[in-house]
Amino acid sequence: MSIIQSIRDKAAWAVFIIIALSLLGFLLMDAFVGKSGRGLFGGNANTVGSINGEKLDYVKYQTRIQQTEDQYKANGYPMNEMIRQNVQDQVWNQLIEENVLTSQYEKLGLAVTPKELDDILFGANPPADLKQQFSDKDGNFDANAARAAIRNLSKSNPQVAENFSNQYLPALMESRLRDKYVSLLSNTYYVPKWMAEKMNADQNALAAINYVAVPYTSISDSSADVKVADSDIQEYINKHKEEFKQEPNRSISYVSFSAAPTAGDSAAVRSALETLKPDFIASNDPASFLVRNNSEQKFADIYVLKSKLQVPHADTIRELPDGAVYGPYLDGGTYALAKMISKRNIPDSVKCRHILISTQTVADTTAKARIDSIAAAIKGGADFAALALQYSDDQGSKEKGGAYDFSSIQTNLAPEFYKAIFLGTAGDKKIVKTDFGYHYIEVLSQKNFEPAYQVAYLSRAINASVATDQAASGAANQFAGESRNAKAFDENVSKGNLAKLLATDIKPNDITIAGVGASRPLVRWINDAKIGDVSEPFPIDDKYVVAMLTEINKEGTVSAAKARPQLELILRNQKKAGVITKKIGTANTLDAIAAATQTTVMTADSVRFSTPFVAGIGQEPKVVGASFDTENQAKPSPAIPGNSGVFVLKTNRVSALSDGGVNIDEQRKALMMQSRQMSGYRSVEALRKSASVKDERAKIL
Repeated sequence: MSIIQSIRDKAAWAVFIIIALSLLGFLLMDAFVGKSGRGLFGGNANTVGSINGEKLDYVKYQTRIQQTEDQYKANGYPMNEMIRQNVQDQVWNQLIEENVLTSQYEKLGLAVTPKELDDILFGANPPADLKQQFSDKDGNFDANAARAAIRNLSKSNPQVAENFSNQYLPALMESRLRDKYVSLLSNTYYVPKWMAEKMNADQNALAAINYVAVPYTSISDSSADVKVADSDIQEYINKHKEEFKQEPNRSISYVSFSAAPTAGDSAAVRSALETLKPDFIASNDPASFLVRNNSEQKFADIYVLKSKLQVPHADTIRELPDGAVYGPYLDGGTYALAKMISKRNIPDSVKCRHILISTQTVADTTAKARIDSIAAAIKGGADFAALALQYSDDQGSKEKGGAYDFSSIQTNLAPEFYKAIFLGTAGDKKIVKTDFGYHYIEVLSQKNFEPAYQVAYLSRAINASVATDQAASGAANQFAGESRNAKAFDENVSKGNLAKLLATDIKPNDITIAGVGASRPLVRWINDAKIGDVSEPFPIDDKYVVAMLTEINKEGTVSAAKARPQLELILRNQKKAGVITKKIGTANTLDAIAAATQTTVMTADSVRFSTPFVAGIGQEPKVVGASFDTENQAKPSPAIPGNSGVFVLKTNRVSALSDGGVNIDEQRKALMMQSRQMSGYRSVEALRKSASVKDERAKIL
């Protein structure tokens, strides 16, 4: 197939663009963005927020989400609610990054000229996907062919041409702009030789100390002197506001009513399979039987090796005679019947080669004629590899002479192809038709034969019956109807002996609530509710949930009550440190301090500056730092409030380990390279923090 014909193939170009967008990730630019929002919401429903005063269009945001979801699906990821929420947040962060970086490009005068774009596409280092499309068998890029194909694209496929212009080219330009920006930043980093020498010396410094350790546990938590008041917590928060910033969030109490399958539902599924068992035994067409009887597991027309048959009751199933059925038996959340279809020895691995003439691009009769001609040519002595390279439509093997190595666990092969290579014999040469077209196949070798089994599985999921679901729904509705305020909610929880659970930190854009499950409708209710409001039942997974809003936290710093679990121990230990320091008083020798605190003087002779861990003490970075303070060699240190207690130490000596012949120049270069590699990430993070971001997605999503 010629290059021009190849470029006109829509499917190939679709894959080409998806690969490019996947590689460029968050560098995607605007595409197909309309000007209007969702009119039925009114007001600002066409925007999802703003970044540095620039409004973000709803359609643009949703289009980008769809593009990203398509990439996930193309890469085999299941699009569940958790991934969907990650995608929404990912796209939002991409838009913020693009906004803040674009302003930097403008300030610095960075641009991509038409000549530069031409070099990006057709120069010495073209995009990998473009190079793959337009390279010869030796890997040489044909820039002229690529130019011609792209130039003719608007005539041959206008839709793909629009995608190429609106998505692919802007993404390449954005990538180059980012490279330029990061390059400018990274080249400003420099590590002088003296700094590398100092870091190397610090890394190898070793100290020996004597110390006194007074653990915080020596002071009772119930002591009045160490009680932590809300004012103490608030004071700490005020001094560390950056550490205690919070997004707007809400909390709920909730009760759930199970709609999971009951023992009766399980028994009904088992009974249904028992009823079908005689017909399953009598059936001569397992594939059709499974379809007619709504089996969860479809018939796989393959053989599974004895060593690979890993299902419940595998030993029993392997011993079944042909046509016999075992079960019903439990297999996870299903009941199943297993029918032995047949047994035979098959190889674990096969090496084969093939030539494909696709029926996707030419008529069936044309494809059949071509494959017959190829088969005749090979029979007459023509070179298989040369014909594969020239004629095969399988891009994955034509460069390798059509050769493949397959394992018996590869069940995604076309059934006809599978049978030809695994159920045939080495040396077979035959024409086989699959959904992809006509194949000329030669089986080169087969290895590691062992018994294998073809088994049909009739399985039914154990689902809740209508009666079970209605019972759970009815109980939830009754509870919600009788619990219209916080007092009634709590009374009915107690009266019904129900479990009242908590869910906290629910953000406006969340889809999934920890412990509850995925339910955007419930999050929307939470966003609009007032404290004490009680919801109607929400069906979530296999339960019905009734929620009561208990807390509203606005954007800003966390409250003292919310921060208490995190800060109470820290502040209590600070107070204990004060009590211990008073006990030490004016004692100015380690022996005197040990006597005053009823402890003993201890020794640590291998304190490393490069690690915060001290043998016999634990993680105590302040103690490590003080061990290398020259002032502490002449006299004991001041009291040091650490992680586990208060320490006083005296340094006996400071020495150095051998550096093992470290090359300082190489170390300096490595430090500089590390800093440069982090420059892009750090700059974007700094720009994000300084940006004015208004997130209004929750009003629409």
